[in-house]
Amino acid sequence: MSRVYLDNAATTPISEVALQAFIEQSRQLGNPSSLHTYGRRVRKDVEEAREKLAGLIGCHSSEIIFTGSGTEANNLAIKGAYWHRNQSGKQRNVIVISAFEHHAVLDPARWLEDFEGAEVVEVPVTREGFVNLSELRNVVLERHDEIALISIMHSNNEVGTVQPMDDISKIAQEFEIPLHTDAVQSLGKVPLSFKDLGLFAMTISAHKVGGPIGVGALILQKGIDITPILHGGGQERDIRSGTLNAAGIIAFVAATQSAMRDLESNAVKISTLRKKLVAAIQSEISDATLNGVLEGATLPGIANISFPNTESDALLLLFDAEGIACSTGSACSAGVQEASHVLMAMGMSEKEARSSLRFSLGTGNSDSDIEYLQTCIKRVIDRARAAFRG
Repeated sequence: MSRVYLDNAATTPISEVALQAFIEQSRQLGNPSSLHTYGRRVRKDVEEAREKLAGLIGCHSSEIIFTGSGTEANNLAIKGAYWHRNQSGKQRNVIVISAFEHHAVLDPARWLEDFEGAEVVEVPVTREGFVNLSELRNVVLERHDEIALISIMHSNNEVGTVQPMDDISKIAQEFEIPLHTDAVQSLGKVPLSFKDLGLFAMTISAHKVGGPIGVGALILQKGIDITPILHGGGQERDIRSGTLNAAGIIAFVAATQSAMRDLESNAVKISTLRKKLVAAIQSEISDATLNGVLEGATLPGIANISFPNTESDALLLLFDAEGIACSTGSACSAGVQEASHVLMAMGMSEKEARSSLRFSLGTGNSDSDIEYLQTCIKRVIDRARAAFRG
């Protein structure tokens, strides 16, 4: 049986260049906070990697705060900004997010609402999967004096749509409101420049771009203070304490360098495969529909497809039995049997949202993967529909 991995939005295979960088750095002894020769050597490697990453994503090296994951970086940005903005005595208790944020943004915002007196305002999104700019502007016009921060994802992890960040940034800047974006899915797949986006903070993660699991970064604008959520050794501008994962950081940067170098050619290859995947599915399943957009402002590799009269959990297991790995949505919500909040925010019913799967392609996929999927899909859908009917 063939094995086909179509869940690259959940995690990517570690690239060979990142793996070799990780192995080599892992052999280096020394805590990068130590003052002896061993520690200084590792610190030098980390700071050189920081400089390289800064050049790749359009920021100053001092603006990079390494973390243990994208989720940690999102929590640091949202909680840290909220707490700091409310230290001045002026009550800014409103957090503005989109209605289809990743849970790594949605959940910390809601935690602040439950325990810290915040009010979360979720801006609606369109059926095609884009933030409703007029609704965002209305919220900001009405509540700008009360808003602690705005957090809108750069691209959606379930349907792949790339958000109009330039327009969102202009709205935030007009009222001098801090804007954060979760760019975890965008790094290495579409052009990304922290400076050009006009942000106060941006989140990225290694394992979505061919790096190792367990390392991410918050890009935080120079001169901006936020309240730490971890306290200890004072590393990373005293904003994120903890011993730096030197091997993970060096591998993260090596993977990002490789992805950015080949960004255009990879995007062409993967977007072509995505179109073939959608066409192959729809040729076999006439009522299958794409959620989001086929071309334009979308990531090259994500295709979210609805299969009427099926249950996505059953589909997932049936595809897995055929050797095909895909997803019902965010891997961070795995094990929780509920309809996708992303698809429901886009106007789908709970029944429609429960009949959708995400296929996400990467550089390791090929035409043969699509061809194999096409041989399996009718059998899978027929079985899923038979089970749905009971």
